[in-house]
Amino acid sequence: MLVRMELNPAQSRFINAFFETYLILNEKEEERLMEEIKQLDNAEEIMNLPNSWEERGYKRGIEQGIEQGMQKGVRKVIENMLKKDFSMEVIAEVTGASIGEIEKLKRKMVL
Repeated sequence: MLVRMELNPAQSRFINAFFETYLILNEKEEERLMEEIKQLDNAEEIMNLPNSWEERGYKRGIEQGIEQGMQKGVRKVIENMLKKDFSMEVIAEVTGASIGEIEKLKRKMVL
């Protein structure tokens, strides 16, 4: 119905936000909805409406980016500590990495 109403983007987002707030679906219901939408003639138009899936995708992407950045930062700290001849135990205590992870990284490094 929203697609056929020819609303401007602001109106569409407003109505969509209403449904997103008051019609909360669990994962199984979302899957069923997606399957039903795929069967419609105007499925592509419907999928272009702003929705919480889009927002969740952005959030997941940001979270993954932060996590990867933190992992790279910890690896860099470990490398720097190895270059300064810190003991494996101290590096593990400071970074939270396991001795095995530190040894693996040390083997990959060119000191």
